[in-house]
Amino acid sequence: MDRNKIFFIFLFTIFSSNAQGLLDKKAKTFTHQDTLRGSITPERAWWDLLYYHLDIKVNTHDKSISGSNTVRYKVLKKHKKMQIDLQEPMKISKVIQDGKDLNFNREGNVFFIDLIEDQKVGETKEIVISYQGIPKEAIKPPWDGGITWKKDKNGKDFIASSCQGLGASVWWPCKDHMYDEVENMLISVNVPGNLTDVSNGRLQSLKKEKDGTKTYNWYVSNPINNYGVNINIGDYVNFSEKYKGEKGNLDCDYYVLRDNLVLAKEQFKDVPKMLKAFEYWFGPYPFYEDSYKLVEAPYLGMEHQSSVTYGNQYRNGYLGRDLSGTGWGLKFDFIIIHESGHEWFANNITYKDIADMWIHESFTNYSESLFLEYYYGKEAAAEYVIGCRKNIQNDIPIVGHYNVNNEGSGDMYPKGANMLHMIRQIINDDLKWRSILRGLNSTFYHQTVTSKQIEDYVNDQSGINFNRVFVQYLTTTQIPVLEYIFKDGFFDYHWTNCVAEFDMPVKVKLNGSEVWLKPTAEWKSEKITGDKINFEISKDFYVTSSDITE
Repeated sequence: MDRNKIFFIFLFTIFSSNAQGLLDKKAKTFTHQDTLRGSITPERAWWDLLYYHLDIKVNTHDKSISGSNTVRYKVLKKHKKMQIDLQEPMKISKVIQDGKDLNFNREGNVFFIDLIEDQKVGETKEIVISYQGIPKEAIKPPWDGGITWKKDKNGKDFIASSCQGLGASVWWPCKDHMYDEVENMLISVNVPGNLTDVSNGRLQSLKKEKDGTKTYNWYVSNPINNYGVNINIGDYVNFSEKYKGEKGNLDCDYYVLRDNLVLAKEQFKDVPKMLKAFEYWFGPYPFYEDSYKLVEAPYLGMEHQSSVTYGNQYRNGYLGRDLSGTGWGLKFDFIIIHESGHEWFANNITYKDIADMWIHESFTNYSESLFLEYYYGKEAAAEYVIGCRKNIQNDIPIVGHYNVNNEGSGDMYPKGANMLHMIRQIINDDLKWRSILRGLNSTFYHQTVTSKQIEDYVNDQSGINFNRVFVQYLTTTQIPVLEYIFKDGFFDYHWTNCVAEFDMPVKVKLNGSEVWLKPTAEWKSEKITGDKINFEISKDFYVTSSDITE
């Protein structure tokens, strides 16, 4: 093929890549409500959230919730209007500050509260919000969340919350944006006398009320994101153990339905195994002060902080299935490993905007293969993460739209994990890779972050610029193609179907030898001996190749 033809192919591929990028980011329609939910509005920005006391009664007879939330905050700059979120059909009935009733008006799922007292910079203030209503019932939890109201097989109520994306304001009034986590929290839940509530943190007290109900008071001493706050109500029994971890003894408590105690004592043996592997890879469990709990729920499961919920039917795999198709996915209980992995990536390190949800799901999906590597070796781990590629859709980009509460493609799970797997290959230093994973969890300990912060940290600590790799795999649906030509003793190659300036190194087998190539979007040439070529890209790379030799 002559060089002029190669040049025109190059121009066409760059044009096609840019056009595909535009299609990937095609405009979506968002509403003012989306902006109120997803942006740091002026009515949010002026105050820093410090403490909640969520004090509620769960009424099983009519599926309603009533109670109050005390909100303590620090004034960052003067303002007289506060945004509190609470979704329809829930209603705020009263707001009090310093003994005075405050006026408020509703705009969809947002309440704007008019403050009477001067809000002096640096001052700590409180408001008490009273509310009630019948919250949205979850249709397909945890993906389409809300409150799940079910019965166990003995006819007793089995109730739980799940609300990532949808927002905690579906069932309680709060500052429902991820950028500002409450520093600590008291959760008081009143339930019928024959049931138990399990929420986040440690059980501080249990009060038996005169009407025969019980109030459980759970205290969370660490920062917690809104969707991580949960209620789990059922006919629970409890067993526990202590795990000897990097920061000493970690209290592990398990709450399961009465009839499942024997099953749980066997299946939950994955918990100490998980803790051992993940403390090795990621550093100490981030919430020793609040304990670790695994709580049976009437849905598949969710990463509620220090109160991880479980509904995987006491089976290995994902409801008994191996998502990788390799057999390795049946070596562990998917929900225990995946949802607990979120204690590091989601609850310790938390996205500021749900558009960057890959920070939670890509690292946690990859944690499944790291669990396998710890117990079964690198080959097993690689087979698993590579096997999960069959679930990639390449429908829309992984990164969503910012400031409108919009998450990207579900590819953030398998595709994001494979991106991290490739980055590890390029770093080519397992000790450094482990130090990066641990360093992320110590550097951003109990913090909310942006994608750029995570990307910059990986670049800085590895000494390699992965910017174009992140852009390629997070913001487009294109899979890079390594085009090559072998003619007259020369091997010509370049990346196509990629973003401008894409420069990811790739490991290949070239005539039986394993070598690293450093392709870019521009053609490169290597002198090759012999009259034929055997070429294969390492299976560790989520790319394709194309021989365009004529």
